[in-house]
Amino acid sequence: MLVWFSLIICIAAIGFAGARLSRYGDVIAEKTGIGGTWVGLILLATVTSLPELVSGISAVTIAGVPDIAVGDVLGSCVFNLAILVIVDFLHPKESLYSRASRGHILSAGFGILLLGTVAFSLLLARRGETLAIGHIGAYTPLIVTIYLLAMRTLYQYERREVAEFVEDVAERYPHISLRRAAIGYALAAAVTVAAGIWLPFVGAAIAREMGWHDSFVGTLLVAAATSAPEVAVSVAAVRMGAIDMAVANLLGSNLFDILILAIDDLFYVDGPLLASVSQAHALSAVSAIMMTSMAVVGLFYRPAGPLWRSVSWISVFMLALYLLNSYILFLHGA
Repeated sequence: MLVWFSLIICIAAIGFAGARLSRYGDVIAEKTGIGGTWVGLILLATVTSLPELVSGISAVTIAGVPDIAVGDVLGSCVFNLAILVIVDFLHPKESLYSRASRGHILSAGFGILLLGTVAFSLLLARRGETLAIGHIGAYTPLIVTIYLLAMRTLYQYERREVAEFVEDVAERYPHISLRRAAIGYALAAAVTVAAGIWLPFVGAAIAREMGWHDSFVGTLLVAAATSAPEVAVSVAAVRMGAIDMAVANLLGSNLFDILILAIDDLFYVDGPLLASVSQAHALSAVSAIMMTSMAVVGLFYRPAGPLWRSVSWISVFMLALYLLNSYILFLHGA
């Protein structure tokens, strides 16, 4: 009962703080003029992904369960994309893909590139052809380079888009100063991170009683637990009408999550991390690639008619992929 009570406390704290993260993030975007997409990509995505960072480092150093670390990262990527289905459902009257900016295609494309790098490295390791630099895999500096290139490219794109937007817009938060927004954001972020760090341990305690595979537990349970901040922030952003912030948070979290995989590799001293884990994780990487590709299709094509309420066929396909990935890992995870 204590474990379940702890889980409820974590979820409640994240839900409370997540709503304020979105609100203060929207204020910061307005006051600084850097745009909701950039705020979602950097401020929100980084904060909501910190639980994955801490739990991953803990998993490869203290706990000695590298499958949990890799499963958490790749499972979070898949779960974040599944959250787009929730966002699509909550967005009234029309699909989110008809309202979200096409600029998200850029971050989605970099996400596919990073996920492809991970899948390629996992498949190479399966054949015993691991490229290493000391105890780290050769993929680690490549992931870091791609991530930094993605951030630079996305920043330049966002600034160009803001510069081209010359229409005067009424200030929506005249009563909230930038300083107050920054302090409120920092406090909400601290609560989100603290609860998010606690969540994996609560989820792992529940999972141990079930006797499930490490890869399945990391991909489904721990990933879902550490992705709770993304759920809270994205739902709050949608209710505020900040669709671009919600989508950017989820796609940006995936970029940062893959960077976390490179950081975990640095802390794992027994050799390249991806050569020491189950090859079943490649399934999650490929599933995330397919789901991100579907998001790109939706953002570019902008499906007109929903299948049910506001939910588009894009979201139905993504949900089916998520469920299929979870089921196969449950059967064949190691």
